[in-house]
Amino acid sequence: MTLGPDTAAGQDQISAAEQPSGLRARKKQRTRDALLREALERFTAQGYEQTTIDEITDAVEVSQRTFFRYYASKEEVAFAVVEMVENKFVEALRGRPAAEGPMEAMRNAVASAWTSVGETIQSVVPVELYMRTYQMIESTPALLAVHLRRSAGLEEGLSQLLADREGLDVDTDPRPRVAVAAFTGVMRVTGRLWGQGQDASLETLRDLSERYLDHLGPALAEDWRTAGARGGEPTACQIRRTRG
Repeated sequence: MTLGPDTAAGQDQISAAEQPSGLRARKKQRTRDALLREALERFTAQGYEQTTIDEITDAVEVSQRTFFRYYASKEEVAFAVVEMVENKFVEALRGRPAAEGPMEAMRNAVASAWTSVGETIQSVVPVELYMRTYQMIESTPALLAVHLRRSAGLEEGLSQLLADREGLDVDTDPRPRVAVAAFTGVMRVTGRLWGQGQDASLETLRDLSERYLDHLGPALAEDWRTAGARGGEPTACQIRRTRG
């Protein structure tokens, strides 16, 4: 279809009107990301409680009003990237095929989310800063309490999601909550071990998570005095690494 003069002029006006809006959106995102990076750098370098909002906004050269336009509090900034990672996992779990069992779906959701998780983190902060943020949360009593409370909320949401997938009532059937508690318990352990290590790469976190998830089934078995439970049998993750 050929555009006439009036139509073409109208299209130009629309493009001109859209451009400032796009520029404003990108500027807002840059400001939001700059506040996030500056806050996390200061939290991890000098301490969460020792860092003021004024220090963050002065470094980014914006007002406190601008800060509160993007974040409700310092606490929200501290958990911003953690929340992004959690949302990626929940999104991946929602997309798993209905034929997969609950534990299989959660395991595969973690595996499928790794690429997008890495991209999500690196789009706003370096992975190394994310690792230091995780360490800071674990070592700051006020934030650790919030972290545990948020984790409880996440687990409840995941339990409801699994119950919906299986056609169960989460309040009368304990299996969704039990499965989620076991699975997220492993993920918390591996996250803590990763945070205590020296290698900040997501590959290390992924391999550690896979290795511990490989042992979830054997750990729940009644008899630990078998070769497999003692580590005599290679796990799936170990086999993959050997082949690689």
